[in-house]
Amino acid sequence: MSEHEAPETRREDEDFGLARDAVSAVAAALEAGDAPALAQLLEGMHPADIADLLEQLDPEDRRELLRMWGSELEGEVLSELDEGLREEVIAALSPEALGEAVRELETDDVVDLVEDLEEEQREEILAALPADDRAAVEQSLAYPEGTAGRLMQREFVSVPEHWTVGDAIDYLRAAEELPEDFYHVILVDPRMRPTGYVPLGRILANRRDVPLKDLRDESFRTIHVLQDVEDVAYVFNHYHLISAPVVDDDGRLTGVVTIDDAMAVLDEEAEEDILRLAGVGDESLSDRISEIAKARFVWLFVNLLTAILASLVIDYFSEAIEAAVALAVLMPIMASMGGNAGTQSMTVAVRALATRDLTMSNAWRVIQREVAVGALNGAAFGLIMAVVAGVWFGMPMLPVVVASAMVLTLVSAALGGILIPLALDRLGVDPALASGPFVTTVTDLVSFGAFLGLASWILL
Repeated sequence: MSEHEAPETRREDEDFGLARDAVSAVAAALEAGDAPALAQLLEGMHPADIADLLEQLDPEDRRELLRMWGSELEGEVLSELDEGLREEVIAALSPEALGEAVRELETDDVVDLVEDLEEEQREEILAALPADDRAAVEQSLAYPEGTAGRLMQREFVSVPEHWTVGDAIDYLRAAEELPEDFYHVILVDPRMRPTGYVPLGRILANRRDVPLKDLRDESFRTIHVLQDVEDVAYVFNHYHLISAPVVDDDGRLTGVVTIDDAMAVLDEEAEEDILRLAGVGDESLSDRISEIAKARFVWLFVNLLTAILASLVIDYFSEAIEAAVALAVLMPIMASMGGNAGTQSMTVAVRALATRDLTMSNAWRVIQREVAVGALNGAAFGLIMAVVAGVWFGMPMLPVVVASAMVLTLVSAALGGILIPLALDRLGVDPALASGPFVTTVTDLVSFGAFLGLASWILL
């Protein structure tokens, strides 16, 4: 294989994703200024893999790649890029290359592309679109962010509800433009209100004289343009939808949401919850150092305040700690066990709230379950630590203190881990964003308070 020949893209155990040596091969072609070799390496590569490649290259190589190959960049690559990096790539492309790329995209992808851009970059992209596509994108942008109106695509296939299979097939064959990908033919009444839809497979599998309304899919659901995208994703996941019509206030068909967009929302929400549970917000690997530091500072500062509260509890029992050094040795164990148990319950609760598995109707049952789990684990680990503390320090009543404190700590951690996300959700606050510091505070205060309080009472 020559120096810049396309690398072996897959091994048997590497069926998906960017090939391991693709980045180094592209970097070598860029360093040599070999445009034909670069084109050969990128030819046939999936847009998602090219987006991964751009994210893994250093900034200088990335700019050089866009200079040498930017005119061939597909619009789908822009859609796959992280938001922060997307702005950099768009700024590096020539107006001609950018226009050619975005003209290939469906309207929903263009909306996703431009909604977070600066006004100047947004106008640059909109100016490159045909007049009808630009009008459709601007109409979608008029809807609030995070609604179905922003998520939907304007390209869909609708036919009168009284048509037959033959009418639909003739219409589809004669149509000059059809969506690149669609799954249903939507049935509408004379006022353009959707009354059902028919999967393409059923149209192909039935005789020409069969009425379309007799083939309607039972999964049919309509979505309002102002419906929150989280609710849209839930409907798709819950009812196993492939696509769903979007309607306005009068019930008229305005667009369609497809499963790829709904699943993208689910993926973004799951990723957002994970990041927020860790207190790092929506940062990505391409963000600037100053932006990352600023985003993390807030929750680190909150964490500092909770640590100070825990320190005040320790200070209150300073005489007990001075009288029995064993307490200082065992305190971190209590705090660590409580923190981990609280995080386990909190993570389960936050995810269950996001998927709507945890509601106020079953909350009491879930709370009882978590408390029971905390009590069982507390008893088990309390017994283990009682033996360890007795052998380690040889103080007669210390095992009783350790075992009792461990049970109280794990029960309170489980209780806090479930109650705090529930309370925040009821108050309209994102549990993923705010639960962590509160759960940490509760577990630290209870673990230190219970352990040192019991020690002062029983030992001293």
